[in-house]
Amino acid sequence: MSGDRLERIGAAFRERFGREPAAWLRAPGRVNLIGEHTDYNEGYVLPAAIDRDVVIAAAPRPDLTVRLYTMNLDAKTAFPLDDIQRDDRQPWSDYPRGVAWVLQQRGLRLAGMDAVIESTVPLGGGLSSSAALEMATGLAFQSLAGFEMTPEEMAKVCQQAENEFVGMPCGIMDQFVSRMARRDHALLIDCRSLESEHVPLGLGDHALVVTDTGVRRELASSEYRIRRAECEQGAAAMGVRALRDVSPQDLERHRERLSEVVYRRCRHVVTEDARVLESVAALRRHDLSAFGRLMWASHESLRDDYQVSCRELDLLVEIARSVPGVLGSRMVGGGFGGCTVTLAEARALDAFGRAVSAGYARETDREPRITVCAAVDGAGPIR
Repeated sequence: MSGDRLERIGAAFRERFGREPAAWLRAPGRVNLIGEHTDYNEGYVLPAAIDRDVVIAAAPRPDLTVRLYTMNLDAKTAFPLDDIQRDDRQPWSDYPRGVAWVLQQRGLRLAGMDAVIESTVPLGGGLSSSAALEMATGLAFQSLAGFEMTPEEMAKVCQQAENEFVGMPCGIMDQFVSRMARRDHALLIDCRSLESEHVPLGLGDHALVVTDTGVRRELASSEYRIRRAECEQGAAAMGVRALRDVSPQDLERHRERLSEVVYRRCRHVVTEDARVLESVAALRRHDLSAFGRLMWASHESLRDDYQVSCRELDLLVEIARSVPGVLGSRMVGGGFGGCTVTLAEARALDAFGRAVSAGYARETDREPRITVCAAVDGAGPIR
């Protein structure tokens, strides 16, 4: 992390609050390599934390007030710890508010706090900017109040904040990998048991590239809820707790119980779970070509069966497929906009960048943002 960035954050803190920060925390965004919309179906996911993160500089206060300033939006807010309410005027602050609310629901005594927040995770891009903000906030409260909490429990706190306070019924993946990731590894998460395993990526002369469509659609939130309800409907019709418990053979056997739409939603989740486990096996045997083929298949399933892609995401994947040296590409996140993740040979990166920039701009009049990402460690203090 650059010293210039930390100095800018420190200067903003001194300007806003007239003193020095007492604690510095960071929490990374993530790219989900494969396993989309499986987490809330108690299935498997394979994300990696990326070198785009939320940084919080914080200091304690003698009262119960929390004052927050975000450099990205040049916006401030404040709230009392003894009466935490949502803020419709500053909705970004609902994530830190929710974390404080959950921590206190668990009986923890928090200190008031002044904090400056700065993020390099694209907002709404499917790279989990919200979970990074939640996790950095949770660690800031932990640092200032001095309570003990395991990484797994902090992930659960942040998920609960998003579910119950913000009102987004997300799974555990984003918060979990933001806290638990390891450099140069992906994290295989069993979203039922929360058992996890670090899987070496072994990229060698290959790279992961995140390409941002620049498209942000509110449709993603409402459609997310619809997809989740459809999955629950399918699981109930097949008599199982979650789609995690359904094999491809089970799905076909019960097909007549399902509407065509619910069947297709279930087919995506069931086959995506299988693709995650196949991807882990491919990484273990150092077969990046097989891993790339599974990425292509994942996108096709998200596009056709789960129907959460969009023209811009499909275009980026189509362009990527035309570039020699690209092994795989797929949309990431909730859908209807956001980013793709691409696995490519390092020597193909220049050609990929030229093809995507020219082709995407020609078709959409938008400039895509292309970022080569590294897999990094999970959240913690900045020393």
